[in-house]
Amino acid sequence: MKNGRPPDAAPEPGADKAPTPPEPPRVQSLRLKLLGIYVPVLMLVLMTLFAVLEWRAYSHALDQLRQRLDTFVTTNAPILAAPMWAFDDAMTRTLVQAMASHPDLRALEVREAGGRVVAQAGDVAAFDPDARLHRTAALVHAAPGERIELGVLRVAFDDARVLAALQRALLTDLLTILVVMGVLIALVEVTTSRLVFRPLQRLRAAMVADPTRPSGRRVPHQSRDELGEVIDAFNAMERRRTTLEEARRRLVDLGIRMGSERSPRRLVETALRAASDLCHTDGGTLYLLNEEADRLDFAIMLNASLAIHLGGEEGEEIPFAPLPLHHPDGAPNHANLATHAALTGETVNIPDVYDSAAFDFTGPRAFDAAHGYRTTSVLAVPLRNRRGDVTGVLQLINATDRDTGTVRPFNAADAGVAQSLAAQAGVALENQVLLESQRKLLDAFIELMAGAIDAKSPYTGGHCSRVPELTRMLTEAACADRTAFADFDLTEEEWYELHIASWLHDCGKVTSPEYVVDKATKLETLCNRIHEIRTRFEILWRDAEIAECRALLAGADPEAAAAERARAQARLQDEFAFVATCNVGGESLGDDQVARLEAIAAQTWTRHFDDRLGLSHAELERLDHIPPRPLPAEERLLDDKPEHVVEWPGGVRPITENDPRGFTMVAPERQFNFGELYNLTIRRGTLTDEERFKINDHIVQTIVMLESLPLPKHLRRVPEYAGGHHEKMDGTGYPRGIMGGTMSIPARIMAIADIFEALTAADRPYKPPKTLSEALHIMSRMRDGDHIDPDLFDLFLRSGVWRDYAETYLLPEQLDAVDIGHHQRRS
Repeated sequence: MKNGRPPDAAPEPGADKAPTPPEPPRVQSLRLKLLGIYVPVLMLVLMTLFAVLEWRAYSHALDQLRQRLDTFVTTNAPILAAPMWAFDDAMTRTLVQAMASHPDLRALEVREAGGRVVAQAGDVAAFDPDARLHRTAALVHAAPGERIELGVLRVAFDDARVLAALQRALLTDLLTILVVMGVLIALVEVTTSRLVFRPLQRLRAAMVADPTRPSGRRVPHQSRDELGEVIDAFNAMERRRTTLEEARRRLVDLGIRMGSERSPRRLVETALRAASDLCHTDGGTLYLLNEEADRLDFAIMLNASLAIHLGGEEGEEIPFAPLPLHHPDGAPNHANLATHAALTGETVNIPDVYDSAAFDFTGPRAFDAAHGYRTTSVLAVPLRNRRGDVTGVLQLINATDRDTGTVRPFNAADAGVAQSLAAQAGVALENQVLLESQRKLLDAFIELMAGAIDAKSPYTGGHCSRVPELTRMLTEAACADRTAFADFDLTEEEWYELHIASWLHDCGKVTSPEYVVDKATKLETLCNRIHEIRTRFEILWRDAEIAECRALLAGADPEAAAAERARAQARLQDEFAFVATCNVGGESLGDDQVARLEAIAAQTWTRHFDDRLGLSHAELERLDHIPPRPLPAEERLLDDKPEHVVEWPGGVRPITENDPRGFTMVAPERQFNFGELYNLTIRRGTLTDEERFKINDHIVQTIVMLESLPLPKHLRRVPEYAGGHHEKMDGTGYPRGIMGGTMSIPARIMAIADIFEALTAADRPYKPPKTLSEALHIMSRMRDGDHIDPDLFDLFLRSGVWRDYAETYLLPEQLDAVDIGHHQRRS
């Protein structure tokens, strides 16, 4: 049970589903948020102001109404007192009715002192002692020395008219406030949009814009306020980011370029130029550590102001002496800035060399004096490999301001960029060293194998080492040609590919038996079997002498017996001489000669010893299927025995019809046939068909061996180049019998180089070397027979490659007069 559930429990619904990622929070509009705050606040403020103002207007209106009420009472009380004194109720009522026309009057009442109502007007129910607009005044008759109260005047004013006017004013003010508030809100919206929201939107758009398009991440400057400062800070940050991003991108691109660079000279030049460009300096120097010599060697020196370019890929030779890391007494050389950086592995930043006493700047000052220059700031950064070991020093001079161009000290950003670039350059240089070491080791192994093949047999001599040189010379001529090969050229990698192919073009000869390659006579295997044949003739010689003795013992005529012996021995001498001559293989054999060999072979001799004694295990295995013959046994003088035949391993020929590898060579029925008569009757040369196939098989083995190697992409054509030098333009070559039109130019070049070297080689013991004229004559016939490329052979002639090669590798006696026109094609 795991995780609190039994093992056989059904999975919970949705348990196998990936958790749903949380939805991103919804972005709220800052404008709406601010409007949601500003509008209510503004409305509250305006409504409060409106209420205050209306309350003040209402209070002011009431105060005025009270004043009018007081004035009404004060004015009309004496008027009403007169008819009351006269007890003229009618007049009082008339006056009251007249007074009731006052617009603010709501109720008017006159009472006598006893309480009787004299006159009334309006809504007397409105009389309320607690009302704000109610007044009661005494009606008094004033006489000199006395005051008589006649009654009471009660007056109530109506505030409805005032309130109606206030209401109309309120509606007008409210509408005005709403209009003003709308205008204010619009002004706030427009103002904040222009001053706040629009810059913020631009700032947001710039922040989320594609960083690969720097133009879309710049915000226009708005104003000199806090938001403007924020935008300026963002633009400054974006400029720094763009600068750093550009530096990072260039460092990445530079790392890729340096990692793929194959030339150490181009590599150091690329590194120094990039460092000077990224740090915006006037120049610099790159030193490489020479551990064996314990010094820093100048690799390249650049100075833009003085247009100096020393070292590198295309610069002039550096005239300066290397910088020793140690003094003669063994003390470290810390006086020099570059050697100090190499010894300590530290980055050193000097703001001004003329103000610094830390190092000896005699060299820079002398350089300044000689060139009218002023070296100011210097930055020295060590180069390191993967193990952290210092492999060189990158030294930059005179950092300049990008805007003003004035010389400035190196800052921390410059040091960081230089250190990053130095790290990449150090690793790239280490890769170059490792690749060059591996290349040298591979070349050494290849040349070792080629030398071993040449040393294996004196019959090949220095063939494997001379063919690459001749191939190179003819290829250079083809690359420089502007006629038939104007479009032909090789890259550095293709040159190396051809170099390896030319050195390995005969690597398959390691599988060729020496006794076959070195076979100088027909009967030769590991030894020349003519000696065994001669021994048999010696036996027959003695048999003739024994026959003479036996004839004499039988009573024969001594002279006749001696004459018979002499005739037999003379015949044996002649026959052995003929067999020995045929064994050399210097001349072609005709049918008569073959018939004579067969007649000689029919003679017999008697063997008294077991021919299976002293044999090896392998030899006895070959005799398993052959029954032994009883002794004494008659043997043929020249015999082709079953044990002379060696079958193919497993009974399968190495090349079959329609071979999937494309080989068209016809393999013989058997691997070897060492039969004596079979070998002696070879029509031409010393090799049987089986041996000829075995020798030619070296090119098959070359292709098989090279195609089995895990060759990198830039060496994939090595098997094609190396395996095509025995092909012919008319398709009759081997091992694939391909037509010349499908052969690459390097393969055709190697075919010509292989033939010319073989014809002129002076270290072959089986043949005398050809002179120049003889070799070129043979090759011109091969060209006319469509065996070699005619355009390449014509280039070989007119470019003088044959002459340059001959002057170096041929014997003086081979350098005869050559008429090139005689060997060139006729139009």
